[in-house]
Amino acid sequence: MYSQNKILELRNLKKYYPVYGGVLRRVKNHVKALDGIDLDIYRGECVGVVGESGCGKTTASKAIVRLHTPTAGRILFHRNGRDDGESITDISRLKRGALKRKGIREKLQMVFQDPSTSLNPRMLVKHIITEPLREYTDLSSREMENRVVELLNMVGLSKTHLMRYPHEFSGGQRQRIAVARAIASHPEFLVLDEPTSALDVSVQAQILNLLLSLRDKFNLTYLFVTHHLLVVKYISTRIVVMYLGKIVEMSGTKDLFATPFHPYTFALLSGIPIPGSEQRMKRIVLSGDVPNPLNPPRGCRFHTRCPFAFKQCGDEEPGLEEIAPGHFSACHLKSRSRQKVRDKFGNGM
Repeated sequence: MYSQNKILELRNLKKYYPVYGGVLRRVKNHVKALDGIDLDIYRGECVGVVGESGCGKTTASKAIVRLHTPTAGRILFHRNGRDDGESITDISRLKRGALKRKGIREKLQMVFQDPSTSLNPRMLVKHIITEPLREYTDLSSREMENRVVELLNMVGLSKTHLMRYPHEFSGGQRQRIAVARAIASHPEFLVLDEPTSALDVSVQAQILNLLLSLRDKFNLTYLFVTHHLLVVKYISTRIVVMYLGKIVEMSGTKDLFATPFHPYTFALLSGIPIPGSEQRMKRIVLSGDVPNPLNPPRGCRFHTRCPFAFKQCGDEEPGLEEIAPGHFSACHLKSRSRQKVRDKFGNGM
């Protein structure tokens, strides 16, 4: 069970990418990859972020660890689980040097989707894991080597792997090395950007169990980005559903799978195959493609594909409303209409 101490607050977070055109290469438009999200993340929990490709999942994760600078909004980092003013830092506008001086970089780390591209192919494993230790600690060479061996043991590897290159390992082993590098600086928060999507199913389970054991051992907090709903159901304590740069539903994992409220969440859950059991939700096939983020629809961004859309959906953007304790949904359908949706498509999984 996670604590009620916040580690991160996202407030109206936006990330727009300029689109240039014309002879003078002036800004003609913006891709609204992330268009105003609000989210609180608590210490010790694993927040899963799901949605179709292009919904803003990876953009949000990279903005949080400041690989991207947000266009607008605030990212408030709470140090050591305290909520007093001195321990809260707005990192949304900090420059690279300030992030290092204030000790933010080592506390917020990331594990990328494909370890074959995130690990330098010309560096030995020893040097890959030593890199953050040289950057963020003042350990001696002997202490660094001992620490690297300790980290390898934590992720299921050994001292014999120190003097090898990434290409000499399997995909699962490379991801273990990436995890070891991420936890080398004693972080408090890890962003996991689809860390199992490039792996075989059996290896996925091993990496997920490794991440769970590390979270319990070091009281880590995770933001787990994925498109695989069964994976996020296994590892997450809470789930955020995104569509076209917006959060459309947010709830505890059990509640979201048992009683989804938003039609988009119904559509996502209806596509999950359950081997050996009857599907309780009828398959919902969404019509059309995801709208262009250069020119998102007015009102609810999902209304152009929603089977239950009515006039208000195209005129007015819905805000996140608490439908049940801890369960939020951004939809104009009222409770009676939502019950009709559940009656038609099932009650969840």
